[in-house]
Amino acid sequence: MQTSSTNTGGQARPGGRRVPRRLLQLYTGLTLFGVSSALLVRSGLGLEPWGVLHQGVAERTGLTIGVVSIILGAVVLLLWIPMRQKPGLGTVSNVFVVGIAMDATLAVVPDAHGVAVRVPVMAVAIVLNGAATGLYISARFGPGPRDGLMTGLHRLTGRSIRLVRTAIEIAVVATGFLLGGTVGIGTLAYALAIGPLAQFFLRVFAVPVAGDGGRAGRVVAKTTSADVAEQVILPG
Repeated sequence: MQTSSTNTGGQARPGGRRVPRRLLQLYTGLTLFGVSSALLVRSGLGLEPWGVLHQGVAERTGLTIGVVSIILGAVVLLLWIPMRQKPGLGTVSNVFVVGIAMDATLAVVPDAHGVAVRVPVMAVAIVLNGAATGLYISARFGPGPRDGLMTGLHRLTGRSIRLVRTAIEIAVVATGFLLGGTVGIGTLAYALAIGPLAQFFLRVFAVPVAGDGGRAGRVVAKTTSADVAEQVILPG
């Protein structure tokens, strides 16, 4: 007798029963990403690259940093059109959920005062950001808008992912800093730690994929990590 996890040809539908888990991971990850970004703001020790730009624009416009994140995310998403990038549910959700979560967290969490408080808040924020990245990427609902910009430019220019990402983030940090965004030890710590943290949490949260020969449910963390290197490194 066939179960609901098979199609009429008797083959397993890969991951069909795991959609609820993937959706939970997606929205939990995006929410925690916004929370972690807000905690970096409250630490006062420096933000992640796109956070520097968001804060700088917020300083100049009077908008909240979350609203700026949403607006810039939508603008970046529009840049996907000439690059023929295809957004997914995770892409569109990224634009809104991260910004909303940021503003909600900033509304209830006060600024940290004193090095004894600010450094731990920064450390927690960076680790939480890595966990959030692993959660939402492992859900496999598409890259964030800023990540798609990176991969789109990679395909258009033929330059390496590493070079394109570095160029984008230098430009983003420099522009944000000139606009009044906070660059500090937290920015450097984030840059050094987020790669290893994201790779670790990708393995932790990888969604099992149904395979052949009785291997259904085996975690393919190695494949997921490789995908991330080319597709979805760090939403802003």
